[in-house]
Amino acid sequence: MIAMSASDFILTMAVGLLLAGLACIITGVLVLLTKVAGKEMQTIAQQTARMAQKGLSEDIAGLVGNASALIEALNALVKTITGVGVFLVLVGFILLAGAYVLIMQLI
Repeated sequence: MIAMSASDFILTMAVGLLLAGLACIITGVLVLLTKVAGKEMQTIAQQTARMAQKGLSEDIAGLVGNASALIEALNALVKTITGVGVFLVLVGFILLAGAYVLIMQLI
């Protein structure tokens, strides 16, 4: 068994926090870039707008109501995805700060 000194252990923890922080930041940015501005969301929003216009032109109240409910649900979904992305980025920066504090203990 290899003996590990306290400074080696702290350095290992700092590297682990650094890698985890970078992974969280990259994942958060990818979530923000791909999910929020995704093609599927845009397609659903366009189709919903068309459905609402058709409902208005043909005087179908139920169709317009359902279209507005779908648009509200899409807005909530985008807000949730944005929140997840921002949360991951913030957690990443906190982990990077923890790695920095550990490295500063070694110096």
